[in-house]
Amino acid sequence: MTQGWSILAGLVHLIGACAAATLAAWLAGSRTATGRARLAMVMALAASATWALAIAATGVDTPAAHLTESVRNLGWLFVIYRLFSTDGRHTLVRPIRPVMLSLAAIELFQILLILLTPGFELSEQARTTLFHITVMFRLMLSIGGLVLLHNLFLGASVQSRAILRWPTAALAILWLYDLNLYTVAYLDSEWPRQLAALRGIVLLAVVATLIPGLTRRGAQLRISPSRDVAFEFASLLGIGLYLLGMILLARWLAYVGGEFARLFQFGFLIAGVAAAMLILPSRRLRGWLKVTMVKHLFQHRYDYRAEWLRFNRTIGGGGGVPLSERAVRSVCDITDSPAGLLLTADDHGDLVLAARWQWPTADVPAIALGAEAVRFFEREGHIVDLDAVREAIDRKGECAIVPEWLRADPRAWAIVPLLHFERLLGVVVLARPEMTRTLDWEDFDLLRVVGQQLASYLSENEGQDALAEAARFDEFNRRIAFVMHDIKNLASQFTLLARNAEHHAENPEFRADMLVTLRNSADKLNALIARLSRYGKAGSEGISQFDAGKLVRLVAAQFTGQNVFVTECQPGEVQVNREALEQSLLHLVQNGIDAGVDGSPVFITHVVDGLHSRIEVADSGCGMSPEFIRTRLFKPFVSSKPGGFGIGACEARELIRAMGGRLDVESREGLGSRFIIRLPLAGTVSGTDRPHHQQKVA
Repeated sequence: MTQGWSILAGLVHLIGACAAATLAAWLAGSRTATGRARLAMVMALAASATWALAIAATGVDTPAAHLTESVRNLGWLFVIYRLFSTDGRHTLVRPIRPVMLSLAAIELFQILLILLTPGFELSEQARTTLFHITVMFRLMLSIGGLVLLHNLFLGASVQSRAILRWPTAALAILWLYDLNLYTVAYLDSEWPRQLAALRGIVLLAVVATLIPGLTRRGAQLRISPSRDVAFEFASLLGIGLYLLGMILLARWLAYVGGEFARLFQFGFLIAGVAAAMLILPSRRLRGWLKVTMVKHLFQHRYDYRAEWLRFNRTIGGGGGVPLSERAVRSVCDITDSPAGLLLTADDHGDLVLAARWQWPTADVPAIALGAEAVRFFEREGHIVDLDAVREAIDRKGECAIVPEWLRADPRAWAIVPLLHFERLLGVVVLARPEMTRTLDWEDFDLLRVVGQQLASYLSENEGQDALAEAARFDEFNRRIAFVMHDIKNLASQFTLLARNAEHHAENPEFRADMLVTLRNSADKLNALIARLSRYGKAGSEGISQFDAGKLVRLVAAQFTGQNVFVTECQPGEVQVNREALEQSLLHLVQNGIDAGVDGSPVFITHVVDGLHSRIEVADSGCGMSPEFIRTRLFKPFVSSKPGGFGIGACEARELIRAMGGRLDVESREGLGSRFIIRLPLAGTVSGTDRPHHQQKVA
């Protein structure tokens, strides 16, 4: 061994000795979960530290190194014996006690050989024989120690495994390395000094592995690689074995020799690459690998955290894909199904096709499953294994409800019900995966939970659709309510006009006023018809610039003879919908008239207030309470007037808001009310500042 290797061996063994001695000192003064094995572990760590120190001082192949190694092995055998008693199994150690005694005897014999050998003159052949005997004994110890560790861990209770996990892992590291070391020594018939120089690193790994098990929190740690890591590792291992096989076969061909050896090498290389390109991308091969690894490496078939994250990511993904298709895919991803169908209930209680995902060939009849199947799933909540149905295995009575089209389709694999509060929203039919397997209890449990969660999503979406439809009907009813309110006012005018015509039909002045009233009523009806198409829209039709003062006087003129007075009217240009503003003023003035007693005046004022045009409509009626203004005034169908619709104030505020204005109310019970309209003046609002619903599209 070169000087560099000697320095490395001394350094790593010195560090290992320090680590083992430190852990032994800490363990001697603390209470840990190892219980009765604590003292034995302190002794074994101290012996390991002495062994590593001896190697650092004398070398890797000296009598002192081999002697302290035997003491170290005896210490760890005693640790195994004491670990058997941590869960009360010390009475059951008798069957393996002969193995322990045999291994201890081997090490004692090794100590005897090491002590006696320097006193004899031995030939080269005798030294070689003695070397092989020593190596064989150490191989027997390593193998026997690993067997004891295997029995120790697998025979322990679930509670004890949390304690034994780390000590057994540490000793497995120690003796696995020794097994490889002495195997190389036996095959080469000489001591592998380079491998022996690295045993200090192995001791460091042993100490590091013991530490978690000697702490209260660390004893509960578990090394549990994720499925993705396991699958990636298996893939890399497969690729490595493939490359190793290629190299070995190529070396064998070169060893055989011959003039065609190189040709055979290239031919094998091309064939191997072609086979890899055909086999490795195979979905069936990946499916077989996944099923095999899950079956033999993991306690549970599914990584529930990963499955739940993927389920929520698929459902919430959107991307233009309908929710029904995302629902099918979310269930198919769990079982690796390549396709699926979603059947939902129709108005008659039957299940019909609602969506299909990657299954265009499925021949689904108009009524996929009848009402009897719906009652079965609501009663049993059972996931139907269609392969079992085809074999006439009837667990819950599902054979009677599975239709012929599902039995005849070989791709149909399982039916998952979607239950929400014991109500069946639909079922998902899963296609057969590439790697076919039998559904078990874990599949049923997970699919049942996923089906319930998916049913809640579909139910919520169904509720949202119902709310949207109700909102559309509400908008329609609102339009009709506004129309009825306006028609009611016009009907009142026509009734009053007809009543007065009976007494004043011969009066020329009355006939002139009647024609004006009829013309105004016809204009209002036409404006009403035009406005019906504007409710609920964000258009800018009818926007114009005009003098709000003139409009105020025009509105007041329509109430001639009803004590409506204009007290102040300043000119002010606004740029809004003239018809909407006029309609709002008519509502407010009419409400003021209706709120007062006969002959009560209504006053209209228009002033320019800074950057706004302010229109006030004041009456001297009964007034309103603050609670009524806050909670009921602008609610449709709520009115303080007998027979009133409660629409006028609500429509007036909506129209004014749509124009970018504001409607405020001041009222006191017994004194009257004042409605204040504020609109921006035409020169103060640019096109970009105007509310979005008033902006014209360029």
